[in-house]
Amino acid sequence: MSDKARILYVCQELMPYLPESEMSRLCRALPQAIQEKGRDIRTFMPRYGCINERRNQLHEVIRLSGMNIVIDDTDHQLIIKVASIPNARLQVYFIDNEDYFQRKFILTDAQGNYFPDNDERAIFFARGVIETVSKLRWSPDIIHCHGWFSWLMPAYIKSLYSDDPLFASSKIVVSLYDNTFPGALDVKFREKLESEGFDAGQAEILAEPAYENLLKYTLQFTDGIIVAGKEVNEDIIKYAGEQGIEILSPAGDENYIEEYNDFYEKILSK
Repeated sequence: MSDKARILYVCQELMPYLPESEMSRLCRALPQAIQEKGRDIRTFMPRYGCINERRNQLHEVIRLSGMNIVIDDTDHQLIIKVASIPNARLQVYFIDNEDYFQRKFILTDAQGNYFPDNDERAIFFARGVIETVSKLRWSPDIIHCHGWFSWLMPAYIKSLYSDDPLFASSKIVVSLYDNTFPGALDVKFREKLESEGFDAGQAEILAEPAYENLLKYTLQFTDGIIVAGKEVNEDIIKYAGEQGIEILSPAGDENYIEEYNDFYEKILSK
C-alpha cells in the first residue's frame, strides 16, 4: 500500500466522545495508528446529542455546512462539526442535524427503545459523510465502516456513486462487532432506499429490514470484512466467504495494527 493511501473511517462510536466499548476503543486507536504509518486519513461519526460540544471543543465548519439532504420528501440541513483529540493529532468530523441528532441519546431512548427513525438517521449519516468528503475533494482508497449505523456507506459508494471520480476506485471494508439491533428497522426502509435510487432487486432482502438482512445487503457492496467482535455469527462469516469477500479475523494482540495494515494492502491489490 502506498504511503499516500487514503483511508476513510466511518464510525458509529468513537472514544472519548462516547463511553468505552469494543468499537469506540478501536475507532479511537486504529485511525491514529494508521495515520502514524504515514497514511492520509479522515474520520467521521454522528454528532449524537449526548456529546458535550463545549467539553470536547466541537465547532462548526461553516464552509462544509448548510446544504439540505432530502429524505422521504423532507429537507434536513447538514451541519458539519469538527474536533481534535488532545495529544493524538487526530481530527474527527461530526455529522449533525437538528431533526436526527439533537436528542440526548445515541440509538435508543431513555427506556432503551430503538428510535423509530434510526433508518433515516443512518441514511442521513451516510449521505452526510459522502457530501462532506466530496466538498473536501478527497478521494478515499479504502472506506472502513464500523457499526451497523455506517452500513449504508458501501451501497451508496458502490451503487449511486460508482461513477463519481472521487469514489470510483474506493474499496470497502466492514468491521463486524457484536452490536446487533433487535427486531427490525422501519417497515418502509426498503421503499426509502428505492426512492434514493437504489436497485429494487438488490434491496429486496430488506423487505424485512432486520439486522442480518441489512448486513447481507451491505455485503453485496463490500470488498473485505474484519471480524472485530467475539460473538459474530459464524453463519454470516461463512456467507461472506461464499460471496468471495476477503476476511480477516485479527488475533487481538498488540500486533493487530499490522494485521489491519496488511489487510488494507491485500484489499487494495485486488
